[in-house]
Amino acid sequence: MIFTMLFQGVLAASVSGLASGQLFQVPLDIKVPLSDIRPTTEEFVHPTLCDSSVNQTAGYIAAAKGVGAPKYFFWLFESQNDPVNDPLLMWLSGGPGCSSQLALFAENGPCSVTPDGQSTTVNDYSWHRNANAMWVDQPAGVGFSTGLGTHNEKGVAENMFTFLQGFFTKLPRFQNNDFYIFGESYGGHYVPAISHRIWEGNMAGEGVNIPMKGIGIGNGLTNPEIQYQYYAEMGHTGGQSQGGHAPAGVLGNNTYKAQLAAMPACVAAVKACNSNVLVLNSTVCVAAAEACNIIGDIPYKASGMNPYDMRLKCEKGNLCYDFDHVTTYLNTKEVQQQLGTTGTWGSCNMAVNLLFQLAGDFMVNYHTKIPDLLHAGIDVLIYAGDEDYICNWLGNKAWTKELEWNLKEDFNSAEDIEWQMLGETVAKHRNAGNFHFMQVYYAGHMVPMDKPSESLEMVNRFINRTLSVNHRPSEFVL
Repeated sequence: MIFTMLFQGVLAASVSGLASGQLFQVPLDIKVPLSDIRPTTEEFVHPTLCDSSVNQTAGYIAAAKGVGAPKYFFWLFESQNDPVNDPLLMWLSGGPGCSSQLALFAENGPCSVTPDGQSTTVNDYSWHRNANAMWVDQPAGVGFSTGLGTHNEKGVAENMFTFLQGFFTKLPRFQNNDFYIFGESYGGHYVPAISHRIWEGNMAGEGVNIPMKGIGIGNGLTNPEIQYQYYAEMGHTGGQSQGGHAPAGVLGNNTYKAQLAAMPACVAAVKACNSNVLVLNSTVCVAAAEACNIIGDIPYKASGMNPYDMRLKCEKGNLCYDFDHVTTYLNTKEVQQQLGTTGTWGSCNMAVNLLFQLAGDFMVNYHTKIPDLLHAGIDVLIYAGDEDYICNWLGNKAWTKELEWNLKEDFNSAEDIEWQMLGETVAKHRNAGNFHFMQVYYAGHMVPMDKPSESLEMVNRFINRTLSVNHRPSEFVL
């Protein structure tokens, strides 16, 4: 969530230094050139990059109907374990406007790019260890995907539903695999909207049945009305009184008090934005974003610390992370030939981000899409690294406890149980029924990047419905 004040003076169509799951806003007067990304073939291709030991498929599938409709780019790696029977995972980075291919190389994909951008090294904790995994660039115009115009979650959901109908039609064998959707940061908007649209389509018998079994959101922005209220505590105390591990005092006492005093105005503005779920007032919602970001973001920017990892200084200008080597790699001719595409790949598309800003999408609450999924038996995992400020674990945990669903009381009375690997507590896990929340220790905004082994274990346990196996032994109940 890098907001307007972080992007003053940025006039590029994409920012190669931006982290893969970020939530951010660009200046409203930004000028961006049109993308030159183009598919080089109408057929799928089968790269041998990153992990040549497994079958790969990459290519484009239409995300809408008609001439000039956007086409989404995907890159799929079959499971290293049992590709016929293992689940299919889809990863969506946030932004809005950031490419999932950056996450493939920086977080949870089969390989990482070397510092010179010329080759790759194996990632032993790739999410395709026990699952077929694909990284999809969306919405329109993001990464290697084509088109432009999607500007809210209705468009996101409809486009992705169309893409998935095409995917499961063109690759029908995956209709027999359990399907999971994971997203990060602004994925807290994307994933509920998309998964609810899939649920609606399946219930109505619309097209091919999409075998969705679960969703996961990492350090997401899902319920701004609640989450913004936890900036003050996170910035001042690091959440330590509630069992967090981020440093205290990043924001001083005077700033803390000022944030608390100003927060009721922010909450009121977000309530106004969400007051009419049928007709969104973009003017009201844009105003809410501006009001709340002045309270939550500007003071943190002044601290000089990284909003995605409170332990770190913001080292690379306003963006804090440097992924230029990934940009170099994905723009080499040989790589693009294998992927069946051509043009200039960028980690984040500012034009896409601007469309979402002007539509007022940032401050819309999307937690309301989740109860229908839970009641339908779809598994839901909300996880958050506890070193992140911008989509912090305090706010994420708070909205999960406020969620209205049929096991709310059970969820709120459940314990936060120590979750271990090799006898060491690496997270805490709370759940009731098919709803899970995990606080991941010593991880920032991008949990798979900071804690690759732990995040892989978490995902594998989640898709196998065995998260409780890692509970501290004295608390494990058969």
